[in-house]
Amino acid sequence: MTIDALRLHSLQMPLVRPFRTSFGTQYVRDVMLVEAIDSDGARGWGECVTLGWPGYNAEYTAGAIQVIKEYLAPIVLGNDWTPDGVDAAMKVVRGHHIARASVGTAVLDVWLRRASTSLGDYLGATRAEVDCGVSVGIPTSESIEELLEEVGMYVDAGYRRIKLKIEPGWDIEPVAVVRERWPTIPLQVDANQAYSREHAHHLARLDEFDLLLIEQPLEEEDWWGHALIARACSTPICLDESILSTESAESAIEFGAASNINIKPGRVAGFLEAKKIHDLCLSRKVPVWCGGMLETGIGRAANVALAALPGFTLPGDTSASNRYYAEDVTEPFVLRDGRLAVPTGPGIGVVPIPENLRSMAVAVEELTSS
Repeated sequence: MTIDALRLHSLQMPLVRPFRTSFGTQYVRDVMLVEAIDSDGARGWGECVTLGWPGYNAEYTAGAIQVIKEYLAPIVLGNDWTPDGVDAAMKVVRGHHIARASVGTAVLDVWLRRASTSLGDYLGATRAEVDCGVSVGIPTSESIEELLEEVGMYVDAGYRRIKLKIEPGWDIEPVAVVRERWPTIPLQVDANQAYSREHAHHLARLDEFDLLLIEQPLEEEDWWGHALIARACSTPICLDESILSTESAESAIEFGAASNINIKPGRVAGFLEAKKIHDLCLSRKVPVWCGGMLETGIGRAANVALAALPGFTLPGDTSASNRYYAEDVTEPFVLRDGRLAVPTGPGIGVVPIPENLRSMAVAVEELTSS
């Protein structure tokens, strides 16, 4: 299978409500979709899950576009590829996992469509639908009442797990009131690296709220610090930003820095590496779940397929389309009884709606081998 062209679609998609975390507030999602076109005209899609600025991690959308144009496209275009082959070839570019994942997923999607195979079947999915959780940002007003209103909306919608974003000064009280209002709902928190080792005993105060986990309390490089936090807390510690590969996942487990893992395909350079991390954790009996990056239907379709693998025993951030967007670039993913259906069509199982793609686009650039 020879890839003749890569088309980069830059979109702007307003969020239905501001999404605030410890590293900033988003009002509009800057989206970049990669469309891969092979020599027979078959097309595949991948989503670049960078943010518009390097606040969450080192990659950002404009930088990812530049990396694809200057370094990844020359590797991919005009050559005959298998999914494993293109992933291995792109490893000559150090880092830039999200950029590599977007190109690799688009190529994988073409390959699977030609083979009439769904991504779920290719990865080894064992479920036809997946339990869905939802991530709740810090209210821009820092109002407890606003938080309760938003959480209540998601509970009424049927979500099977609630995740609260926290930071110093916004942690014990909001968690306490949510737990008091909903004493049995699965609940977890996400710090996005906002704390330090000195907060260990403070974070241990969260133990009384029967949380599923505390996600990424410290800086991503602080393995020893996470081990110290894990010793201080009875609540399981989960790593997210720290997990960049199968090796880093194994290190986190062996060092006692985490007892479960958030697998984000973009962060680990694609779905093939995500599957390897899943397999490792399944063999070690370590629970995993699928994180989210406010994906459109393109990224969401692929994430839902991954989340249907047997090791994904915790509900992920695979929310319905209307959690983030009034209108998705694809047919919307709709929550039914707290679950999303795993796409069964070839490849990722969805494509953009042409009119939506055109109306949301702010730029389109085509890269060819000639």
